[in-house]
Amino acid sequence: MSFVYTVNPNGGVIYKRAVEVPFSKNHLLERILSAENIRRAWKQVRANKGAPGIDSVTVEQFPDTFRELWPEIRSNLFEGTYTPSPVLRVEIPKPDGSKRPLGIPTVLDRIIQQAIAQVMGLIFDPLFSESSCGFRPGRSAHDGVQQVKQFIGQGYTVAVDTDLSKFFDKINHDVLMVRVSRQIHDKRVLKLIGKYLRAGVMVKGCLQATPAGVPQGGLCKALHKPPYAKKVIMQSKLQNQS
Repeated sequence: MSFVYTVNPNGGVIYKRAVEVPFSKNHLLERILSAENIRRAWKQVRANKGAPGIDSVTVEQFPDTFRELWPEIRSNLFEGTYTPSPVLRVEIPKPDGSKRPLGIPTVLDRIIQQAIAQVMGLIFDPLFSESSCGFRPGRSAHDGVQQVKQFIGQGYTVAVDTDLSKFFDKINHDVLMVRVSRQIHDKRVLKLIGKYLRAGVMVKGCLQATPAGVPQGGLCKALHKPPYAKKVIMQSKLQNQS
């Protein structure tokens, strides 16, 4: 499975594999759990470092702790019996004095989520707006600033800065899964994503259910936002046109 991509001169990423060699959306789990994809996921998680989750296993400790367990974990993922761990809830201060909740998955779940994101990104990224710069390969907030500068050069004089309050905390799981299932047809993958959404959070030793929202800090957040936000944005455009 190839993950080679080229950078579009006008911004963004075009995945050669997704565009030139279409693959079955009914057998994504095999691609997600392929040795090559898992190796890439581990390298990315290791590079990101980060704090341990509820099992207290650090990135440095992970290889020795889980190397022998991986074949069984992989088998459980294929059989649909794997259960993700709850994320560890911590709070980080915001400039306005309030606190932002952050969810820290275990290293194992970060690897699995990264593996999911690498494959699903090939499907979703080409479908999203060229104007979108967040959570996309080869793009960043700096690209958004450059776009604004270009609009200013074209004579536009007004820029609107908006923010969806507590966006990630309020995502409706049913709406999200309907949007995702339009592109992802492998029911095993959909079931696994659903498990991650409902895995819960551990707050000061107490498990809390997660009937809505996605944890900020989880890798799958990057894929949850585009399909869901696209619906919100399109509804807003239709309302403005009416």
